[in-house]
Amino acid sequence: MRIINLKYCTALLLIVFIAASCRKVISLDLGNNTGQVVIEGNITNEPGTQYVKLSRNVPFTSTNTYPAVTGATVIFDNNHGKRYALTEGPSGTYALDNAYGTIGRTYTLIVTADGKTYTANSTMPAVTVLDSISSKSSIFESSKNKRQITVFFQDPPEVSNQYRFVLFVNKVQAKSIFAFDDEFINGKYVNLDLQQNDTDIYPGDTVTVEMQCIDKPIYTYWYTLMQQQAGNPGGSVAPANPPTNITPATLGYFSAHTTQRITLEVK
Repeated sequence: MRIINLKYCTALLLIVFIAASCRKVISLDLGNNTGQVVIEGNITNEPGTQYVKLSRNVPFTSTNTYPAVTGATVIFDNNHGKRYALTEGPSGTYALDNAYGTIGRTYTLIVTADGKTYTANSTMPAVTVLDSISSKSSIFESSKNKRQITVFFQDPPEVSNQYRFVLFVNKVQAKSIFAFDDEFINGKYVNLDLQQNDTDIYPGDTVTVEMQCIDKPIYTYWYTLMQQQAGNPGGSVAPANPPTNITPATLGYFSAHTTQRITLEVK
């Protein structure tokens, strides 16, 4: 009996030692890489003010307050011999008034900050018309009052198309990301559910959907982020910086895209 107990105690101590060792091995190091320039640039086919926002990333454990990058030089190049300097405004926002992009044209964003120059190219695709939007009871919610939004449009045949949808509920943008291509819907009339659990939608709410026709690199950027967000239909993946179209690589993107919106009062 003493021999058996001794073996049992030895095995138990070994298990405890292994468990303690494993805790040290799998401890998660989230890193503290900070201070990188973050570029969020857009030019659309909608006449008005075009914006580029510059900021810096912060530690993973910090609050979502991103320091603005001021004193930068920001330029749009239309690749047809004209360059336009953006004017710096508050909170790291740079603007070009009374401007719009042209479908089919490739634009270049040039940003010089901290003595370093970043460039990015994006081509504005043709417009796919957003036909309509509707609301219906969500099959993923136990509450019968909650709604989800469906978008309807005709995807053009024989052309590769990529889309991003932005959802606003009572004028507040939902955090959920929606990015799709036409690999399985090419040439079809599409009804696409914007499945999300970020913002509850009820009858009486006002919902606006913005549809952006985007080029392939920007689709890859948004699709990667969509796969990383918690609760996406395909399940989340390990977080990583999405592939950017900015050179040299930094955080962010530059998108030349078309835009259109439809607003609906939810029933």
